[in-house]
Amino acid sequence: MKSCDQITSLRQRVQAFRSAGERVAFVPTMGNLHQGHLELVRQARERAERVVVSIYVNPTQFGAGEDLDAYPRTLERDRQMLEQEGADLLFIPNDSVMYGDGRRSDLTRVEVPGVSEQLCGASRPGHFIGVATVVAKLLNMVQPDLALFGEKDYQQLLVIRRMVAELNIFVEIVGIPTFREPDGLAMSSRNGYLSAEERTLAPLLNRVLQSMCRQLLGGGADFLALEEAGKEQLREAGFEPDYLSIRQQNLELPTVGGENMVILAAARLGSTRLIDNCSLFLR
Repeated sequence: MKSCDQITSLRQRVQAFRSAGERVAFVPTMGNLHQGHLELVRQARERAERVVVSIYVNPTQFGAGEDLDAYPRTLERDRQMLEQEGADLLFIPNDSVMYGDGRRSDLTRVEVPGVSEQLCGASRPGHFIGVATVVAKLLNMVQPDLALFGEKDYQQLLVIRRMVAELNIFVEIVGIPTFREPDGLAMSSRNGYLSAEERTLAPLLNRVLQSMCRQLLGGGADFLALEEAGKEQLREAGFEPDYLSIRQQNLELPTVGGENMVILAAARLGSTRLIDNCSLFLR
């Protein structure tokens, strides 16, 4: 696996892949890799001849008081894991490469209104502007045929799909199902913040979502009551729910008789903010 930290060398290597007639898949990450990230790399390998991975902890998607400084940075470990999975190129830019030397307040930003202000966007103002901006920049730098993202970050995936469509970025966005621990906890770099006791409790978030899905599939139609019951179950276990919301899969509010649905949740357990979701089809 080759590595580079400059846009010029990145493009030279990607152009060499293209000149050989090879499709290029891209997996953007913030590092501190786990098996969920590696599953994205495996899926990328199945879809393209070459796999490019980026590692960049993006400061513009962290709000005031969030964990930017504490976010785990494990580059050498990550590099070894990617080599074992057969990634071809690792792009590791720094802030100057990504954003130049100007003040962040002066940056050109990408905003995806409608889908980005609610749920995680409501509790983390500006988060999805930072996400959309850095992903747009990375897609323009790499210019892959396809880019893969985990469905655990469901709202983020919708933001990116809409951004790509409306900015006419020529790339296929592929969502990959959430990779989970054996007890159902969605894999996340932030799971490492959990204490041993919190780690034991954390899978309850997924169990609550699965229970709500079963109730909806069984004919439950009082969406607000289901949401409140789920939040109360989390509170009783020691979580602090941020939101627990039943939506249509485009994130619009649900309607009785709707078919494609998703239940999304974010909750704090101690100092750790966990997110998860559960999609279902009602016939």
